[in-house]
Amino acid sequence: MTAFRVPGRGRVLHNRPVSFTFDGDTYQGLEGDTVASALIANGVHLMGRSFKYHRPRGPIAAGSEEPNALIGTRRGKGQFEPNTRATVQEIWNGLETSSQNKYPSLKFDIGAINDCLYMLFSAGFYYKTFMWPRSFWDKVYEPFIRAAAGLGVSPTEPDPDNYASRYLHTDILVVGAGPAGLAAARAAAESGLRVTLVDENAEPGGTILSEPQAKIDGKPAWDWLEAELDALTDLGVRIMTRTTAIGYYHQNMIGLCQKLTDHLEKPATGAPRERMWRVRAKQVILAQGALEKPLVFDGNDRPGVMLAGSAQTYLNRYGVRVGNNVVVVTSHDSAWYAAFDLASAGTKIEAIVDTRPTPNTDLVKEAAARGITVFAGYTATGTSGRLRIKSVRINKVENGTVLAAQTLACDSLLVCGGWTPSLHLFSHTKGSLKWDDQSQTFLPDRITEDCQIAGAGRGLWGIEAALNDGVAMGAAAAKALGKTATVKTLSVADDRPGSGASHTELPTDLDAGKARAGGPRICALPCAKACARSSMSNATPPMAWPPIRARCQTSTV
Repeated sequence: MTAFRVPGRGRVLHNRPVSFTFDGDTYQGLEGDTVASALIANGVHLMGRSFKYHRPRGPIAAGSEEPNALIGTRRGKGQFEPNTRATVQEIWNGLETSSQNKYPSLKFDIGAINDCLYMLFSAGFYYKTFMWPRSFWDKVYEPFIRAAAGLGVSPTEPDPDNYASRYLHTDILVVGAGPAGLAAARAAAESGLRVTLVDENAEPGGTILSEPQAKIDGKPAWDWLEAELDALTDLGVRIMTRTTAIGYYHQNMIGLCQKLTDHLEKPATGAPRERMWRVRAKQVILAQGALEKPLVFDGNDRPGVMLAGSAQTYLNRYGVRVGNNVVVVTSHDSAWYAAFDLASAGTKIEAIVDTRPTPNTDLVKEAAARGITVFAGYTATGTSGRLRIKSVRINKVENGTVLAAQTLACDSLLVCGGWTPSLHLFSHTKGSLKWDDQSQTFLPDRITEDCQIAGAGRGLWGIEAALNDGVAMGAAAAKALGKTATVKTLSVADDRPGSGASHTELPTDLDAGKARAGGPRICALPCAKACARSSMSNATPPMAWPPIRARCQTSTV
C-alpha cells in the first residue's frame, strides 16, 4: 500500500494491484486507477513540462479537462500515442508511459532556461524578433522554430490497430451520465422511447462517484446508482461508457468516439481500438455538468496545486489523498467540503483561505469543530517550490487594499473559483450564451437544435437540483416526441449545492506584470463569448477582462 492510498476507499479494486512504468520507473496502482491517480498515490505530482517556458507541471484536474499532465503511452510496436491525459488513461499491467517536452530528464530540463528569461519571451515576441536579418529566416529561424514547436513526439511507425465506424438512430441521445443525465434517461425511457446514454468516463455516475456521502431517496448514493443503472438496463437504454461526444452537427447529428481497448491489458485479436459513431437523434439532452474554475494568482501552476473538486475526486473515487499538509484557497463553498473529506481521511488541513469576508457560517463552524484555521477575506499572492509546492503566500484584503503577507507551509494547495457550465457541444450548434449576474457565469440562451440542457449545464448546483431537472428535461424531450413521461421528485440528503464569488484574478501586493500563472484552458479575454473555448470561460463578463499583460490562459506556457 502506497503512502497516500486510503485503504478500502474509492471505486478502485484494492485486491487487484497493477504495475506500470512512468519514465522508465515502475509504479504500482490498483485496477480502476488512472495514470494520474496511481502516480499521486505514489507521491508523484510532477508529470510534465509546460510548452513554452518548460515550467514543472502536475495535474490540476481529474478528468478530460486536464491541461497539464499530458503524457505519451505505449503498448507495443507502432502503438505509441502522445499527448494522452494522465487523468483519463486507465492503467493496466505492462502499460508504458512517459513525460513530454523535457531534455534530458523531467526533473532537470535544460529548456527551463526559458522560464528564467520569461520577461524576454512575452506573448507575440516572435512576430518582431524574427523579422531581421531577413536572410536568417530560411536557415536559422525557421529550422529552430520548427524543432522547438509542438508538444510530444509524433509516432514514427505504422499504426497496427483497427478502427471501426457505425451509424445509430435513436429517439433520444443523452450526453453525460451524471445525476441529470441518469434521471433524464430514465424519464425518457419510461415513456417508451429508445434512449442512448453516453459518458466519456469509465463508469457512469458523474459527481455521484465523488460525493458518496449523499443519500438519494433514502439510499446511499452508490447503492442508488447501482440500482438506477440496473433499471436503465431493464428499460432497454443503451449505455455507452468511455464514449466522448466530439461534435454536434445540423439536424441533431452527433459524432461519438468510443474507446474500446485502451484500458485492456490484452485486447482480443483484431478488436478495434476505437469506434466512430454517427448518431442521428430526434431529441438530444445535454447533461455535461460543470467545470471547476481555478483562481488566478502568481505561482498557481506549480505541481501540487490542484482544483479542490479534483482532490475530492481523487480521494472518494480513487482512494488517494493528494497530500499530507494541505492549504485550501477558495471563493466557493464546494472547496470547504473537499477539505472536510480530506481531513476525515487523515490529511492535515493547514488552513482554509476564503476570499469572501463572510463565508457560510455553518462551514466556518464545521471547520472550527475540526480544528481547521480559517482566513476569511484573504487573497493568495504567490507560492514557493520548484518541482513541488512548498508554501503559499496569503494577504488580508481590507477595503480593496492588500495588506502584509504571511506564509503557510504545505505540500498541496487546493483552489476553487466556482464552477462554469460545460457547454462545448451546445456551442457547436451556434447556440448563444448569456451572462447571468446571480450565478456569475455564462448560461445557455438561444437554442438552435432539438435539444434540452439539464442540470449544472444550465447553472443548477447540487445533486438534488440536477436530478430533478434531469427528470424534467427527460419529460420535455418525450413530450416533444408525442410521449408522456411521469415527472417525479427525488430527494437528496447531505447534498452540497453551495455558492460563491467569481474573480477575474486575485488582488495582489506584488507587480502583477511579472506574475507567472496558469489555468486549465480558461479564457477571460473579450473574445471569449465568440470563441470555441467560450464554454470553458472563467466566467467573467466579456467587458471585465484582465489587462493585456496577462497571458491567454488557453495556452500551456
